[in-house]
Amino acid sequence: MADGMTPAQNNEDQTSSPYFRLEHEMLRDQVARFVREEVKPYADKWEIEGKIPREVLRKMGDNGFFGIHFPEEYGGSGLDTIATAIFAEELGKSTFGGFAITPLVHTDMSSVHINNAGNDEQKQRFLPEVIAGTRIGAIGLTEPGAGSDLQGIRTTAKRGDGGWILNGSKLFITNGVYGDFVCALVRTGDKEEKASRAATMFIVEKGMEGFKVAQKLDKMGWRCSDTAELVFEDCFVPDANVIGEPGRGFYAAMKNLQNERIVIGAMCMGEAQAAIDMTVQWVKDRKAFGGVLWDKQTIRQRLAMQAAKVEAGRQLVYRAAWMDSQGMDCVKEVSMLKAYCGELVNEVLYDCVQFHGGSGFIEETPINRMYRDVRVQSIGGGATEVMLEEVAKRL
Repeated sequence: MADGMTPAQNNEDQTSSPYFRLEHEMLRDQVARFVREEVKPYADKWEIEGKIPREVLRKMGDNGFFGIHFPEEYGGSGLDTIATAIFAEELGKSTFGGFAITPLVHTDMSSVHINNAGNDEQKQRFLPEVIAGTRIGAIGLTEPGAGSDLQGIRTTAKRGDGGWILNGSKLFITNGVYGDFVCALVRTGDKEEKASRAATMFIVEKGMEGFKVAQKLDKMGWRCSDTAELVFEDCFVPDANVIGEPGRGFYAAMKNLQNERIVIGAMCMGEAQAAIDMTVQWVKDRKAFGGVLWDKQTIRQRLAMQAAKVEAGRQLVYRAAWMDSQGMDCVKEVSMLKAYCGELVNEVLYDCVQFHGGSGFIEETPINRMYRDVRVQSIGGGATEVMLEEVAKRL
């Protein structure tokens, strides 16, 4: 997009939004079709099994979904943050949060660090397989004593012969059980020193001695997504697997947070829209008190207001995605959308379960599953309270 242009001025093709180009609309259609044909008919089984089959992830790679914002030289499409948000929104509409988060962690929270800060050798070694879906990544930031506050990380790495010796653990790691590598943020300076000046990002690969999955965690939601506690016990990682400059890993992690939060916000709005669509159909069919629930003014007006809020959230997401694509400072806008969308999707699902009545309380119903899945959206990727403090600093 040319400098100084508004989205509308640069929109040469007729699309559904001034932020979108024709390739964005084509991507949306392609992802929606994949979700309809390759996910929804099978994902109930994945919920029971607790994992996404690798062949499904390879199919996503074959469709180009894992290379949306990676360079063409490695097999990617080289598209922008708006395209990534579209991808996330459509995955959110699948109604299976565990499915949606699995590829999003792989593309936009893990392997993105190799693309952003990795050297040429690392990019050549990892990105083609990442994009193809034959090597799946996880991101290792959270620890038992460090969540939204990454300054609290305690996992350490000490210099060894030709590499580093890692000790410690990472917790709540999506793709940690069945993934192939984790981009782990580790303290490489004195424990008294701030992590912002003493942390390094490492690519830790499955099979490295001293690296193991301590346990697969049982979650309230996202049942088909695997989540792990990872442990490093004198785990040797070669210098070739250090991402960027030693001691600068904290800044690498911070650099991607805006993209990560845009993706989560877009996923939330996809989930919320799918829940509203499902509930509108339900209340139009559900007979009660001599008519259908849709005839009750309070129900249809509450759904109408929720639909308006979701549309507002979508516009906030795409505005921030556009700003990010332009290289603009969008920390305030991204923090707003992460707080707003994470809370809103929970609010929407509360109402949708309410309007489903007793059916909404039954474990196997889609709306019940979605209600459990979205609870984490106001926590993961930056808790609402932390996001609001970021906004407050900039008011």
